[in-house]
Amino acid sequence: MSTDQAIELVQAELAAAADPEKAAPMAAYMKTDMPFYGVQKKGRAPIVRRLTNQFPPADRASYERTVVGLWDLPHREEKYVAIAYARSFDTWVDAASLPLFRRLIVEGAWWDLVDEIAIKLVGRALLAEREIVEGIIRPWIGDPDLWLRRTSLICQIGHKSATDTEFLADACSSNLGDSDFFIRKGIGWALREYARTDQSWVRCYVATHREDMAGLSIREATKHL
Repeated sequence: MSTDQAIELVQAELAAAADPEKAAPMAAYMKTDMPFYGVQKKGRAPIVRRLTNQFPPADRASYERTVVGLWDLPHREEKYVAIAYARSFDTWVDAASLPLFRRLIVEGAWWDLVDEIAIKLVGRALLAEREIVEGIIRPWIGDPDLWLRRTSLICQIGHKSATDTEFLADACSSNLGDSDFFIRKGIGWALREYARTDQSWVRCYVATHREDMAGLSIREATKHL
């Protein structure tokens, strides 16, 4: 497999599908100066399929080379494709890939990139190797980096009965005093999603910590209670 060929495929197909009329509004919505091709998710899907079919990774090194090669390209959609490619190969979504995922989170530093990495990559690795992965990401709960903290909050979304409530409670409680919107929203989102599995646990958590919780976190957490 040639990483260069994979990158050339993605760039050529995104350029062919580019829509300048959509590019500017997409960048404005994401509040970024990073350029867009103007290719929305539906338009990227066949490109990702061709990429994964034609250039499956032979080993972890080629997996990481392709993900990083795409991620380092200048357009936003290339980063979306990098994440989609990373998600496509369960074999490599594991504890050993956490340094790669951590890099993407820190460099991505915005919700459209970080949330998918947190839930679909870090979260899946956590399910696959919980003890090892949790030991690695537990320090993220109090990391100076906002987006690593958000990842610690939301990485169990969708885990349902497999959720580690001790980890969820620790992540939330350690960040209750944070004034950042994305942390407060992340706390509420994580609790709201877990309430689909265990409403009583979430009610108890909110009742216990209500005085310390931001209004946004409470509203999100209790939206369906």
